[in-house]
Amino acid sequence: MRHTKESLTRQLEALGLDGTGTVLVHSSMKSIGEVEGGADTVLDALTEYMAQGLLVFPTHTWSYINKDHPRFEVELSPVCVGILPELFRKRPGVIRSWHPTHSVAALGRDAQAFTAEDHRFDTPCARGSSWGKLLDRKATILLVGVDLRRNTFIHGVEEWVDIPGRLTDDHDMLYTITPDGTEIPVPSRRHCGLPWSEHFWKVEEVLEYRGALRKGKLGDAVVRVCDAAGVAEVITEMLKEEPDLFSDNEPLQDPERWMGSRSE
Repeated sequence: MRHTKESLTRQLEALGLDGTGTVLVHSSMKSIGEVEGGADTVLDALTEYMAQGLLVFPTHTWSYINKDHPRFEVELSPVCVGILPELFRKRPGVIRSWHPTHSVAALGRDAQAFTAEDHRFDTPCARGSSWGKLLDRKATILLVGVDLRRNTFIHGVEEWVDIPGRLTDDHDMLYTITPDGTEIPVPSRRHCGLPWSEHFWKVEEVLEYRGALRKGKLGDAVVRVCDAAGVAEVITEMLKEEPDLFSDNEPLQDPERWMGSRSE
């Protein structure tokens, strides 16, 4: 089936998204299938649907910005997490934050305020950064054709709960080159240790039961619709009791213990 902007818009409506709220999208364009007009049509559908709200994409550069390649150029450094955010960051009116490894790009209401100050934090997902603002704004996180392993927000929850072994003790001296050419030093701690995010899938059943995650479709892609506040609540509870939750790839031994009551 070939998808169109109109058919994608109908699917966004069926997902029950609040077009006046805040939505962050992690995505696999390939998973959406054949779209008339390609990736730009997907972005058109999303931006029009969210015209009265705030649309956000991760524009990460962590895969290549490091102590050996320390300069992140806000306007030029390409995204390492897919074609949709790479195209999105270049669109008129989109504002990219200045964090050297975990930037986001935003379009719409409060985009300037949402993206400001990220470079003032020395960790990837600080509570005061855009990642923490997703929680403040009770945002929705869409995982389009990807699963919880690509949900950067969970890294944020780990950081805010202060789970040990997630971040380097030392800083790399990185630099952000702003759109006007100013070079800003940004000492940065990095994610370290195990590939923790590869184990995030373990909590999907619990999140779904507790009402923090539901599923739908966009194009051919399975979409996981995550409530940021609900995800933070459930995973904070789990990590405080079991800090090593994401230390292996084994299924939860007793998922029922975490089910509790469903969130409204």
